[in-house]
This record gives sequence, structure tokens and C-alpha cells, in this order.
Amino acid sequence: MQRFNHPLTVAIHDTARVGVFAMSLIWMAQRGSRATVGGDEGVLSFPSPAPDKGATALDLVHQAADVFRDMEKRARETEARAHSLCTSALERLRLAEARAEAAERAQHEFTVTTERKLQDACRALEQAQCCIEAQKDKLTAVELRAEVAETEARQAKEALALVEEAIRKRLLCANPRADGRLATVA
Repeated sequence: MQRFNHPLTVAIHDTARVGVFAMSLIWMAQRGSRATVGGDEGVLSFPSPAPDKGATALDLVHQAADVFRDMEKRARETEARAHSLCTSALERLRLAEARAEAAERAQHEFTVTTERKLQDACRALEQAQCCIEAQKDKLTAVELRAEVAETEARQAKEALALVEEAIRKRLLCANPRADGRLATVA
């Protein structure tokens, strides 16, 4: 478990240290010692005993109050930074959620559009297949009519040839003129 996981924990821990520090200062005041806080936090220097114990105790109380104020200030700053970090993290989370929702909506719209286009394409393919089948049926009917027409034309040609033959035999045999006019007319 982390020792410092929340600004309040830091403040409580620092307050406990200051309480121990303040008790040390009071004890030193009662003994006539004077402690000063140097540039480094928590480093005490012990000068020679002061002759006036009341002034020393008052000085130690002022020093303890200064330390408490500094600690409270740091705790407030730490809390403000933590609050700022939390606010920033929440905002980033909201933005990420909004982007995720937008992406989901876009994906859904894309899926719906794709499905609609696929359905349209399937309908168009079915219509094209129906048209192709209809054209095949028409082509088959045209081919059959063409075959019938060819057969009829062949039969008509044969019948015409028979009629022509019959006309030549009967007409040419009935009129024996051989001048060639009839032969060229026929």
C-alpha cells in the first residue's frame, strides 16, 4: 500500500510530524534549549541554552506556528494540484467518452448505410436477373419465330418453285409457240 495516496493523507502525515516536532520544541523550551529550523526541512540546529526560558518558549511556539502555516500552505497547494489533476482527468475522460460515442454513432451510420446499399444492390441484381431471363425468353421466342419464318419461307419457296414448274409445264405445253417470248417472260 502506498504511504501517500491522497492529499489528505499527506496533510495528516505532515500534521503528525509537526505535532512531534512541536512537542520536541516544547520539551526543548522547558529544558532551556533553542532549536531553529534551517533551510532543509526537518533539520534542527541546537545553539547554546538561552538565559530567558519564556522568550525561548515563545520563539519556539512562533517557529512551530510558522512550520504549521507552511505545512498547511503546502497541503492546500497539494490539494489544489490534486483537484486540478482530477478535474483535468475528468475532462479528458469526458472528451474520450464523447469521441467513443461519436465513433460508435459513425460506425452505426456506416453499417446502416452499407446495409441499405447492399439491399439496393441485391434488388438491382434481382431485377437485372429478371430482365436477363425475360430477354432470354424473348430471344428464344424470336429464334423460334425466325425458324418458323425460315421454314415457311422455304416452304413458300418450294411451293413457288412447284407453281412455277407447273406453270411452265402447262402453259408452255398448251401454247407451242417457240418464238421465245414466253420463255423469257417466265
